[in-house]
Amino acid sequence: MKTIHWIQAAMFAAIMGVLGFLPPIPLSFTPVPISFQTIGVMIAGGILGSRLGAVSQILFLLVVAAGAPLLAGGRGGLAVFAGPSAGFLISWIAGAFVIGLLTERAAKLTVRRTFTANLIGGVAVLYAIGIPVQSFVTGVGIREVAIASMAFIPGDIIKSAAAAVLVPKLREALQAVPSFRRAA
Repeated sequence: MKTIHWIQAAMFAAIMGVLGFLPPIPLSFTPVPISFQTIGVMIAGGILGSRLGAVSQILFLLVVAAGAPLLAGGRGGLAVFAGPSAGFLISWIAGAFVIGLLTERAAKLTVRRTFTANLIGGVAVLYAIGIPVQSFVTGVGIREVAIASMAFIPGDIIKSAAAAVLVPKLREALQAVPSFRRAA
């Protein structure tokens, strides 16, 4: 990977950190709060592509693991990777990768295609990893955790739509900058 690619990934890791400063919205029936950081996963995957999108999330999670309080609510450190949201955090890597893969494969990136990629990578993949891990960590049945997680779906659809509107425009604008062309 070239230095510019590391810089691009680091920039999107920083965006994830900034999104962590937005206060989380706690729900009374689940230990996992609503966070705005999932839109960062969608944007990173859509703009950087599969490989760099995933690298940006790895960098961000390494900084969090080192103790930086960059997760929603000012959380950080290794303990977050043993808590109820651990699976969702780790799933950000796979989510960004899948979104990037789907948007890379699109002949022409449209809002509809980006929205579909966000729903698959930014919602389905995150839930497929996060729900079983949360069930394991909390000792609550997977069915109960899945039902409680349904409360997040409306917000995730809104975040998917917002990212779907932003990503094609941002990607087109950034392609004009030679140093920001996506690594294929």
